[in-house]
Amino acid sequence: MRYRGLGLNRKRVMEELEQGLLMQPWAWLQLAENSLLAKAYITKQGYALLISDLQQVWHEQVDANVVSQRAKELNKRLTAPPAAFLGHLDDLLRPLLMDTPGPGKATFSCDHVAEALILRVRSELSGLPFYWNFHCVLATPSLVSQHLIRPLMGMSLALQCQARELATLLRMKDLEIQDYQESGAVLSRDRLKTEPFEENSFLEQFMVEKLPEACSIGDGRPFVMNLQSLYVAVTRQEIQVRQEHQSAGDPQPSSSASSPQGTENQLLNQPKEPVSSAPSLPVPEKEPTGPSGPVKRPQLSKVKRKKLRGLFS
Repeated sequence: MRYRGLGLNRKRVMEELEQGLLMQPWAWLQLAENSLLAKAYITKQGYALLISDLQQVWHEQVDANVVSQRAKELNKRLTAPPAAFLGHLDDLLRPLLMDTPGPGKATFSCDHVAEALILRVRSELSGLPFYWNFHCVLATPSLVSQHLIRPLMGMSLALQCQARELATLLRMKDLEIQDYQESGAVLSRDRLKTEPFEENSFLEQFMVEKLPEACSIGDGRPFVMNLQSLYVAVTRQEIQVRQEHQSAGDPQPSSSASSPQGTENQLLNQPKEPVSSAPSLPVPEKEPTGPSGPVKRPQLSKVKRKKLRGLFS
């Protein structure tokens, strides 16, 4: 019974690491001549790491027992519980993923060994040299789908929905401007004059003039710098949908990893810590005010206004 309990505990740890890693944003790493995308999730019970060079994806996920054994092999002069080593690894990796100065000197390098990738770390712990090797093997197709294919498909659909909402808003603005003009309003500055929005013409022009620059993937850095807030929102939404299926007793999608509902609730309640400063959605401007209070705008009779929903509302 004791060994069975240990097995169940290890399973819960692995499930927590899987779900925790899923909700982490990607970071861009420049190590010597290697440009990599990476995400990591570290707790006192273990860690999970995912690395990609946009050609392949590597993964490692270990519990505290593996950490303890590897620490003994690499650091014979250091004696500490696994939680101490894991805390030190978190202190070293977090600044690297957030592109901020770390608390101490640490060097990172990576080597390709057969189909594996080894991320080597050198630093100090308690005044003694500290070494660590992340042994990452090729990720399974299911893992690649969880962390890249499904989130990217969700992000594409979300951005398409946002574009439709913005197009609707532009058409409403055109009707508002037309109503002002019919009421006798004129522009005080001609340079502010715009043509009515025509969606098909805009899309054709975008495909010709903006598409090559907009879809320039490069080494993955634009994706990391600009879209991680949306990436995290999409992965959290997928987990919430999975929770709803569990509550209703529906079977889970085959491409999603199974985990206890309690673990997912715990992870969803954790504070969000983005690793990049992705731009947030714009905040609507306040109504202009005059000496006697807010300026009243004329009511439109041509179109019935409806409240538009934002991407994350």
